[in-house]
Amino acid sequence: MSNDYTALYETHLKSLPLVARGKVRDIYAVGSDHLLIVTTDRLSAFDVILPDPVPGKGAILTAVSNFWFARMRHVIPNHLADMTLEEAVPDAAERQLVAGRAVVVRKLRALPVEAVARGYLIGSGWKDYQQTGAVCGIRLPPGLAQAAELPQPIFTPATKAAVGDHDENIDFARACELIGSERAARVRDVTLQIYREAAAFARDKGIIIADTKFEFGLDEHDELVLIDEILTPDSSRFWPVDGYRVGTSPPSFDKQFVRDYLETLDWDKRAPGPHLPPEILAQTAARYREALERLTN
Repeated sequence: MSNDYTALYETHLKSLPLVARGKVRDIYAVGSDHLLIVTTDRLSAFDVILPDPVPGKGAILTAVSNFWFARMRHVIPNHLADMTLEEAVPDAAERQLVAGRAVVVRKLRALPVEAVARGYLIGSGWKDYQQTGAVCGIRLPPGLAQAAELPQPIFTPATKAAVGDHDENIDFARACELIGSERAARVRDVTLQIYREAAAFARDKGIIIADTKFEFGLDEHDELVLIDEILTPDSSRFWPVDGYRVGTSPPSFDKQFVRDYLETLDWDKRAPGPHLPPEILAQTAARYREALERLTN
């Protein structure tokens, strides 16, 4: 993959109707049964979309997701469609604009719960643990330090927030209320299986996957399908094995680098977000690129 990326902040395809614009993705309708998901180079932090894109980020996220979708196909079907990009976007100029950063997917019914797997005690889980000794209602051994590896990975669901709002951690009982106990158990089991397999694979490549979140949808037969993105530096916390230390927040291959920079600014974490210096954008892009290269060689 080339390092010579042109940054893409937003798309305006004329040939397809725009369905939604998320923090990072622009979604277009392709007929009645398919969607075109374009991963832009937008970056969000503290649930605010920042004004500067990270060159190549969308192409990297798409490549990482596609790598994992293929690798986890034996666990659960995913949303990628058989339709080609040429079929979905017949206009050559528009297709060139999104090539390498767009996927054609089946249109599915998304579940209103985000599936989070945690193998290490960090982020909101660490804050929960400090206050209650538990994460999402799951009791953990006393005396654990920040970034400690958990005795075994845990499933900690969250409700999906609208753009600009925070996802809210919930316990398993609440997930059962929202999507049914049988489906919640299936989501939990699939989430933990994927996490365990991915974490073992990534560790051999020098990456610790501290935590990650998945999204699921239902097809026309009410079968569970993996959707959105999977095991990317945006949806996961990736740490270099050689930089990992218990008791600290380890360096990462994700946008934590940007969050740490933003914490040094006099900014109230509300829109509009501040501009990022070129060197912060370049270092962020390099971290995303290294994650892709380590995982996929």
